[in-house]
This record gives sequence, C-alpha cells and structure tokens, in this order.
Amino acid sequence: MSLYTRLEQKLQTQSDDAGPIRGTYSTGRLLMIWLAANLVVTTLLTGTLFVPDVPYGLVLLLIVGGTVAGAAVLVAVGTIGRRTGLPTMALTRGPFGIRGSLLPVAANVVILMGWSWVQAMLAGIALDYVVMTFTGFSNPVVFAVLCQTIVVILAIFGHAGVARVEPWFAVVILAIAAYIFVTAFTTFSPAEFTSIATPDAPFYTSGLVFDVVLATAISWTVLSADINRLGRTNRASVVGAGVGYTLSTIISMTLGATAMAYVVLNGGDAVAFDPVTIIEPFGWIFGVAIFLSVMATNTMVVYGMVTTVVNAVPGTRMRFLPTALVLGILSIVGATFFGLLDQFTTFLVTIGALFAPIFAIMIVDYYIIKRASYDHDILDARGGRYWYQGGINWLAVGAWVVGAVLAYVWAYVLPLPFGSTAPAFVITFVLYLLVSWPTRSQDGAGHVGNLAEEPVPAGRS
Repeated sequence: MSLYTRLEQKLQTQSDDAGPIRGTYSTGRLLMIWLAANLVVTTLLTGTLFVPDVPYGLVLLLIVGGTVAGAAVLVAVGTIGRRTGLPTMALTRGPFGIRGSLLPVAANVVILMGWSWVQAMLAGIALDYVVMTFTGFSNPVVFAVLCQTIVVILAIFGHAGVARVEPWFAVVILAIAAYIFVTAFTTFSPAEFTSIATPDAPFYTSGLVFDVVLATAISWTVLSADINRLGRTNRASVVGAGVGYTLSTIISMTLGATAMAYVVLNGGDAVAFDPVTIIEPFGWIFGVAIFLSVMATNTMVVYGMVTTVVNAVPGTRMRFLPTALVLGILSIVGATFFGLLDQFTTFLVTIGALFAPIFAIMIVDYYIIKRASYDHDILDARGGRYWYQGGINWLAVGAWVVGAVLAYVWAYVLPLPFGSTAPAFVITFVLYLLVSWPTRSQDGAGHVGNLAEEPVPAGRS
C-alpha cells in the first residue's frame, strides 16, 4: 500500500460528514468558539472601511445595530442545526430538495474560496511587513502564496489542532485590542474622535455601513449550524452563538474603526482594508498577531470548503484527499489576485445577495412550513419528503432567484439608502412564506428532536 493510499484512508476516516450528531458542548464553550471565530483581522479591517466617510459615533451605532440584526439570523439557522444535529449545507435539502440543495452548496464553496483568498492576501501583507522590518525584503504575493500553502497543509493534516489553539490567538487579539483602545483614547479624547471631518464625496453612507455589517453576519451564518449542532442544549446554541458572535464582531469592527480614526487624527492617510495602515502606528507585533489569527481562521475555512464538497450529495462521499488537493491548489493560485482586496465591499454585498435569501427560506421552511420537524428523509439520496419534483423544490429556487436579483438591483442599479441585504431577506421571507403556505397543511408536525437520537425506521439504511 502506497504512502498516498495510507494517508488518504486515514484522512477519510477522520473527516467530518454531513450526518446528524448529538452535541455535548456547554454554553460557555460555544460562546468561546464564536468569540474566537470572528475576532480576526478580516472583521477588524472591515471596520476600517467606514472611517472617515461616516462620523465615528454613528459608525459605532451602526456596527451594534447591524451585528445584532445579523446575529438573529445566525442564531435562528444555528438552532436548526442544534435541533436536528445537521450542518448548514445539509439543512438546505429541507427547503431546496435533495438535488436543489446543490445550488446553495455551490454558492457556499465559491464564497468560502473567496474568503480563503482574501485572508491569505491579508496574512501575506502582514507577514511581508514583519519580514521587511527586519530584513528589508518585500514581496507580498510570495508571502501570500506561502501562507496559503501552509493553510492547505494544516487543513489536510492538522485542522483539529488548529481549532484548539485558535482561542489562544483570540486572546492575543483581545490583548492587542485593549492596547490599541488605551493608546487611542489616551492620545486623543472621545470628542476628537467624533469630530473627525467627513469627505465631501464619501463612498460609504450610513446605509451601506449597516449593509456591510449585516452581510458579515450572513457570511458567518454558512457555518452556524456546523458549530451550533455541537451544543448540548438549545439554550447553549442560542446564548453561546448570540453572545459570542455579537461580542466578537462589535469588538473587532470597533477596533478597526478606532484604529483608522487614530491614523486620521495623527495626520495619516486613511487607506481602508490595508493591514499596514494600522500596523505601522502600533508596531510589528501587531503584524504577527494578524498573521497568526488569519492562519488559524483560514485553515478552518479551507477545511470547511473541502468538507462541504465531499458531503454535497447524500449517500455518497467524494474522496477527501484528492478533493482537498484540488481545492487547495485553487486557493493558492487565487491568493495571488490582490485586486480582490479592492473589491471587498462588492464581495460582501455578493454574499448578502446570495445567502440572505437562502437563510430567509431556510428559516421559513423549518420553523413555519415544516413546523420545526425535519425527519430522516433528509438523509436519503432520493425519494421521500424532500424529493419534491425530481429532487428540486422550484418554489424555493424561484424565491431565491427573486431575492438575489432584488439584492443586486438595490445594491448597484437602484441603491437603497439602507442597503440591500435586509430588504432582500424580508422580501424573500414573505415571498417563500406565501408560495409555500398551501403545502403547510400537508406537513404534519413530526419529530422535533435531534435526528441522531431518533431510531431509524425499519428498512432504512
């Protein structure tokens, strides 16, 4: 037996699958997982986008409001995972059908790939700054490729270990956050922060700030059921995810906005979403922390992407190692496309357009149409309650298309003053509820508990 074959067999047995599990995590443990997950540089740098275009005080209010709204969606979807024991992409089979769920699965892979590119670039820039400080050598593209190569190796060999140490990286970021806040507010008064002049023709408006903050929560919701199904109780799922995500996002984005405001008050140039802009005033150690946080989080992103693909079709599983290698190579090549950083807002809006309607449909389908009951048919490759018409629920697909198109129109063609993500979510929610309501009477309330705890009916494999 070759080394490759032995490695493949080992990884195949260790990789996660899309079947139901019984959670064992406490509220505190889930809270710490969510606190660590979003206490990373991408969220921090998102906060740098808003200053000085929008007044500092208003930015803080919009960060809180958008985070709370987004957390409500994240918790609702995550709790479905806790109740059923299924990860997020497996849950899309409920409203979209066994085959129809491949549409959101494909969208999820595209989004995760984009996140892996962005984070690799940011890690490369941070590492480049640190190396340049000590050696004078600079090549951000080379360092981005190096960082993503390490990430792919970790995702294949050491994802569990990285997941365990990620909270320690969060502690480092929290310590640095405290240092930056103290430095900023002992150098300048709060009144000076709130009096920063806005440009005559700002790119960001208050509505767009809210939209980007909300889209950030939507982007994390793709993993909400994956994490929350590990919870021991519904309370652990709701409180752990709600409090953990809310705290980490508010801290991270506020830190980014404060750091950028500090740069502006010091007479520096407000170069948004650039790690170097905020590393320079606070020293190279900040660059090291950014590098470590990105590496830990990006490893889980790449691993989640691979797991999504290998478990896309119920009843069959693609081989883990070759899938990881193909997706890993794509992620490494894409890490060289630094122009994506200039399109980060567009990237977040795209996430909102694709996934806000999906999560609206999932929430309606589970809590209202299916009366909080997904049964074992959702684990089958064909037939049953979720086969619909040839494996596709065209009502869900149609509602998704309408919501996604409206999100695009309201973002780029006829921009709304309060953004596009929230309106697209609401419209899709109402539309899918209306078109699916006649089927509700056909769906009696079934098993509500975790599918891993329910005995499989006789004859079902």
